[in-house]
This record gives sequence, C-alpha cells and structure tokens, in this order.
Amino acid sequence: MALYVALALSLVVRSIAVASSHLRHHTRTFTSTGNPILADGSIYSAVHAPLVINETVYILSGQDKAGATENNFIMNEWQIFEAQSPDASGGRWILHQDEARPHRGANGKFYLYAPVTQANSATSDPFAIGVAVSSNVLGPFTDAHSSGDTIQNIDPTFLVDTDGRVFIYFGTFGQLRGYELAPDMVTIKGSVTTVTSLMGYFEAPWLMKRGTTYYLLYAANNAGESSPCTPTSYHACIAYGTAPSPLGPWTSRGIVLDIVSSTTSHPGVYQLGGEWFITYHTRDAVGGTHFRRSIAFDKLKWDDATSPPSILKVKQTHRPAPAQTPTRNIAPRATPSSANITPIQFWINAINDGCVEANPLPPDYWCSYAAEESPQTSTLRYKWNTTVQLNGATLALFTDQSAGSNIGVPPPASWKMEYLTYAGLWTAVSVTSSGGYLITVTDSPKEVSFQTVSTTSLRAILTVSGSGGQYGGVGVNEWAALAPTAQ
Repeated sequence: MALYVALALSLVVRSIAVASSHLRHHTRTFTSTGNPILADGSIYSAVHAPLVINETVYILSGQDKAGATENNFIMNEWQIFEAQSPDASGGRWILHQDEARPHRGANGKFYLYAPVTQANSATSDPFAIGVAVSSNVLGPFTDAHSSGDTIQNIDPTFLVDTDGRVFIYFGTFGQLRGYELAPDMVTIKGSVTTVTSLMGYFEAPWLMKRGTTYYLLYAANNAGESSPCTPTSYHACIAYGTAPSPLGPWTSRGIVLDIVSSTTSHPGVYQLGGEWFITYHTRDAVGGTHFRRSIAFDKLKWDDATSPPSILKVKQTHRPAPAQTPTRNIAPRATPSSANITPIQFWINAINDGCVEANPLPPDYWCSYAAEESPQTSTLRYKWNTTVQLNGATLALFTDQSAGSNIGVPPPASWKMEYLTYAGLWTAVSVTSSGGYLITVTDSPKEVSFQTVSTTSLRAILTVSGSGGQYGGVGVNEWAALAPTAQ
C-alpha cells in the first residue's frame, strides 16, 4: 500500500511521553515577529495539529509546496514547529524538518493520523485515514494501519478521553464521521457516528474536552450575503458545537474565528499554563497564496457564565505591518457594493482590496456571471464616510472569453463612471484622458482621468457583451479610485 501524508494531520500522545532532547537532523531556529509564526515566505505551513509535552508546544503541519501561481494543494511533506511558552506577538521557535532521531518516551507512544491515498483502493474515493506510530514526538513514525470508506477521508482529529477511551472524527465536503477506537489506537470499535447537526460543517474537525463538555471546532461554510460565517462559497470560518459525550449528539454553538485571508481555514487547540490557544492558517506570509499558507495562533477565551461554557470569538492578530507608501488610490477606504446580487462564489470586497492575483480564485475578484441569467448591466459603487476628491480611476478586468462573447466572462462592451453630487444626483464624470473608458484586459490598466470632483460616492456602470438575448458576465479584479495627490 502506497501512503503519503496529505492535506491534514492529527498528532496525539497516548499515556505519558517525554519529548526527545535531541533535535532532528534538519532544524532551524528563528525569531517570529508575530502572526503568521514564520512569515518570511521561506517555508509555508498549513493544516496543523498542536500538542503540548512537558510545557513545550509542538505544532505538526503539512508543508505547502505549490508554486506562486499554482492553484493546487501540494502537501507531501510534514514538519514540526517547537516553542516554549510561545507568544502570538513573536518569539523564538525551532522548525524541525525531515526525519528525527528516535528517542523513546516513558511508557508512551505518539500516533500520527493522516489522510493518505491507497495505491489499490477498493472504494470509490482512494483517500483513507492512515496511522503511524513513534516513541518520540519528533519521529520517526512507522506505518501502523490505514482504513477508508466511500467518503473522502481527510482531516482526522483525535481524543483520548479522561477514562482512557479513544475517539476519532474525520471528513470533508460536509461529511463528518466519528468512531470509537480500541485501546490499540488503530482498530475501529462499534458502529460509525454520522454527524449532520453542525451548522455549515465543511471540513477540518478538531475534537477536544473541557470539564465535562466535549467541543468540536470545524471549518464551516454556509455562504450568502447575510451569512454570519462566510460571504462566498469558497471561504470558511471556524465554528463549533458541543456535546455531552464524545460521539454526540452535537449542538451548534456559534463562530469561533471569522474568515481568514486564505479561502481555507483549519483549527487546532491547545492548553498551556492555564490558558487556551487556537492555531489556524492564513496566506499572510510573504508570497502567500490560498495554496501557500502559514500557521498562526491566538488566545482562545471562554465564557463560563453560560451552560455549557461558550467559546468567545477570537480576534486575529498580525505581525507589525510595514509603513504604507502614500498612494492616490483611496478605494480601500470606501465600502463597496453591487446593485445586483453578487453570485455566491464571487466577492464584492475583492474590488478594493489592493490586490490583483496572477491566477485568481473566484473570491479574488467580483463577477456578475450567472450562466444564462447574467444581467446585461452591472453597477458597482464606492461609498466613503466623508467627502473625498477624485480625478481618476483604473479598472483591472477579469476575463475568460474574448470580446463580444455571450458566454463566460468577456470584457465589457462599455463602461462609465458617475459621482454623487451634494444635491444627491448621479452625474457623469468629465473624462479628460485620451481613449476614454478603456476596456483593455491587463493587470496594470491605464488611468481614466477626469475633472476633479468632490463626492461621497462613485459608481461604475458596466454594460456587458452578448447577443441573442444572452449575455456574458463581467469581472473586476480591482477598481482603483484616485485622488489628485497621494495620501
């Protein structure tokens, strides 16, 4: 059976264990400056599992290896981050890579649960949950067992309960399965538990216990403009549920962590020195993308006045941002909106995030595409809290079809801009640049200059291509609204 670590990991310790005093053959010591933990873009890390041994935090993670413009999960290696009393604002970490020197703990073993692909699978999906065992938290790990069923078996999470019983959950694409395991940590005991009661469950479960209550954190998606969790079908927040026993029944309780900069999200939780912490990943490292993610962590706090105790929403922290260069683009200070309902896979907030992706996913741009129901005209609007001055704009378009097409996303047939006067009237801007409203498809569009206006709102009206009563969509990567001088 060919196995490889992919997509998600869960590292647990059975009984008492002592971490090795020997480092792995390939180690690196670095000083974090804040979230994400390793932010220089030298190595990316995601889908992780934290563990505390002798007051030392270990975070096992996959290593994202996708290229800068590659939209694919490539995770065939794993690594471990190690720190003592880590602080989210920064501090010393050790990164262990490749294989470790074995060192046996005291009467304990470590078990690594990972999704693997079976070379000769008899099931409809080749993903299975593999198990590897080691006497050392840093490895090496020896293949112990793997098993699968008809769902995509990824994102395992594991709990050794206070009474010694062992439980595992896993699953993605809305499918969540749970089992009790025998004391050997490998053999399935009893029948499967299928969970359908958790709001928006998508993937990445994390099972834990506090007091007498069981908690299951997970990546959730119940997309929509009024969603408390995810604005698009590509995003995920971290939600949670509680249960009186490890196999349920589970009750949804709310949101732990809002969406992060990457489309995926993945929780892990550990306790150290009487405090609780949540690990997650983002794309906030240098060169990060949705497929080049990096681990972050923050404090997780509780409201013990509720029954059962509830988890308070976590506030993401970030490393200090570099000083911003003055810019004429004041679109990021505005609130964007669309006159038409934005299809669920696209995101209105993408048009003024200051970023044009080389190979964007749908939430990286705004688009009106709705197949045969795509509207002929779309209107985008910026609204500022105070009066601003504007004298130009640029429009970076997203397209996947040629001009004039009535399918897919071609360039618009035309577009124009209007500003809101003091009297509350929409009035066309007076274009002064040659060429008028350009529809050239480029990530660095030329400026459309116009006579300076004072306003609280600017809108772009885009007329799409089409024929025969059917229209293509129109896509916008970025719409910059330019002030007369840099600010």
